[in-house]
Amino acid sequence: MPSSSDSRTDKRDLVKTMKSIGEYIAEHSTQETEALAWIEKQTHIRTNHARMLTGAVQGRFLKMLAEATSPQNILEIGTFTGYSAVCLAMSLPVNGHLDTLEINDELESLILEGFERAGLAEKISLIIGDAKKSLERLREEILEKNTRPQYDLVYIDANKREYPEYYDLVFDIVKTGGYILADNVLWDGKVCQEPLPRDKQTAGIAAFNDMIARDPRVESVIMPVRDGLNFIRKLTGSSSSAQASSGRR
Repeated sequence: MPSSSDSRTDKRDLVKTMKSIGEYIAEHSTQETEALAWIEKQTHIRTNHARMLTGAVQGRFLKMLAEATSPQNILEIGTFTGYSAVCLAMSLPVNGHLDTLEINDELESLILEGFERAGLAEKISLIIGDAKKSLERLREEILEKNTRPQYDLVYIDANKREYPEYYDLVFDIVKTGGYILADNVLWDGKVCQEPLPRDKQTAGIAAFNDMIARDPRVESVIMPVRDGLNFIRKLTGSSSSAQASSGRR
């Protein structure tokens, strides 16, 4: 049986290897734009949570994924300092638009300046406030008043506790054939631990992943990009996830 010191050495070696892989990927991927570099720098200077930043590799992946799926209307839930919103909006056609939700009004000026520097201010609408309340208003405008189009792509990267609720709220406002992307679905590997950690963030993400896996209205794949992306395509329907989860694909 390996000793505890051997296990610690193996863990240190794994961390070192993963760091080297991350650096290699960054060095061999297309570099970020000047505007994105500015957002990244300002995030480190003006916030205490720079690790929440999407970053160059994942940002480039989001841009290319959006370009491949050709959305005209995108919804982002949780933009932090706007890095991911800019990456997604870079994929939009001339008449495309992105709505992004953010709860922290103290970040508003930083976010808007980043949009201006990226030349995307006219393509992005920033909605400040609680995500669930904002989603309820969007649902009303889309489903009842018909004053907004449905979304082709939704990107979820907000309160991890509320991922299942976000999914239920956005499902009907995504076009059939449209996509939902959810970030951080591996949560530093906590979703794989047995027993499952008891914190609410891990519980929320695990419940969300289970919900998607059981939902026959969608097809999905989890990709190990950074902290995990759940890539979901809406196949059909608009019934509640509680009803849909009774079946399996």
